[in-house]
Amino acid sequence: MVIFILPEKHYLSPTLAFYTMIIVEEVQSKTQKKEFLEFPARLYQHDQNYIRPRNIDIEDIFNPEKNKFFNNGECARFLFKNQHNETVGKVAVFINDTYLQKQPTGGLGFFDCINDQETANFIFGHCKNWLQQRGMEAMDGPINFGERDKFWGLVIEGYSEPLFCMNYNFPYYKDLFENYGFKIYFEQLCFSRPIFAEVSRVFTVMHAKHSKNPDISARPMTKNNLEKFSKDFTEIYNKAWAAHGEGKYLDETKTLKMFNMMKPIINEHISWFVYEKEKPIAMWMNLPDTNQWLKYLNGKFGIWEKLKFLWIKRFKKNEKMVGIVFGVIPEWQKKGIEGYMIWEGTQHLRKHTDFKVTEMQWIGDFNPKMIKIAENLDTTVTRKLATYRYLFNKHMKFEKHTML
Repeated sequence: MVIFILPEKHYLSPTLAFYTMIIVEEVQSKTQKKEFLEFPARLYQHDQNYIRPRNIDIEDIFNPEKNKFFNNGECARFLFKNQHNETVGKVAVFINDTYLQKQPTGGLGFFDCINDQETANFIFGHCKNWLQQRGMEAMDGPINFGERDKFWGLVIEGYSEPLFCMNYNFPYYKDLFENYGFKIYFEQLCFSRPIFAEVSRVFTVMHAKHSKNPDISARPMTKNNLEKFSKDFTEIYNKAWAAHGEGKYLDETKTLKMFNMMKPIINEHISWFVYEKEKPIAMWMNLPDTNQWLKYLNGKFGIWEKLKFLWIKRFKKNEKMVGIVFGVIPEWQKKGIEGYMIWEGTQHLRKHTDFKVTEMQWIGDFNPKMIKIAENLDTTVTRKLATYRYLFNKHMKFEKHTML
């Protein structure tokens, strides 16, 4: 535990200042780990849009036995307390050798703080010092000590209920980051549209065109054939996306493990693959938004909560589905195959599911092709998240994420 004294913003007299004590605790004990989880729940207790993440989804990130990124990185968590031993902030800070950037860049995430700039500045400064000691020249945040598909970015527009494993924060967090000196490295756009809204004519025309080709077929993903679909997913993903993911490639074994983990919530009507003969060429992966069920469990997922989850899942309709991954292999891009796939899948899920809204999360502002596809679906941007970057060297030129 380390104690720091920070000058308060208000003064008692021209010569006598009031000082605030900040206590820094590295999260190690069970009590500290519990407080790391409970502080946000208290902070957001009056916010009706807040959905508490499952404790296990947070804790697994900081478990070296569960998180592969510990093999090539380092992570620490901290609590920040005032003189009354009340938590006023928390953060995780980490380095990851596979996070390849122009300059050595670390990350901070799981940031929560009271509405006080001085406290936030101290937390950010603490992260900066920790990273500089490990050779970093910049820090991105709020990001995850893991993949971009979870707990990545700061909400800057659209403060509605978060999707599963999506960050949520108060509007004042934007000012805390930007007043310290963070700049937006890229924005993450989340699109939404009603399931039964009209589909763009471009997609129906492309569907009609490719339907005439006997070599082209579309199939929904089924639970009894996950091994095949995981193989096809991996092939499409690595061809379509890996070159744009800072060198991150998937392998079939890990994909199959991921699919098996998702199996209890997979809906067999909403994820689609397109094939040229038997060659996988495109995919559109969707899942039910499990937050619509998990929001009743207050972050817990023990035996009782699992039983309650199954009951809720069975008897409470989930009307929101979430787009997880969309991909077309390079040789089939710009040929309208996505229109064929989307209209084929949409017609089917309208008949066989209760979903009323689909959300596409998230599309980087550096990916105009995917943004164009989302716009052609007559979607609306319902929220924006920002990934911020802070350069330690003030003379270094700030550059936004490279356009794809």
